[in-house]
Amino acid sequence: MDLTSAIWRKSSYTTSNGGNCVELASVPGTVAVRDSKDPDGPMLVVDRRAFAEFLTRIRR
Repeated sequence: MDLTSAIWRKSSYTTSNGGNCVELASVPGTVAVRDSKDPDGPMLVVDRRAFAEFLTRIRR
């Protein structure tokens, strides 16, 4: 999957002093995840429904 034009967003919990965090990009039908301190490193692409379920479970 080509993610070169993806728009990445950092977590709202990232500090204003440039702290590194997880970044997400919305791609049709999926969510891409990467480490902000290694933007050219590995990326995880997850089905949107599975990601929503993951978020629901960790919020509990």
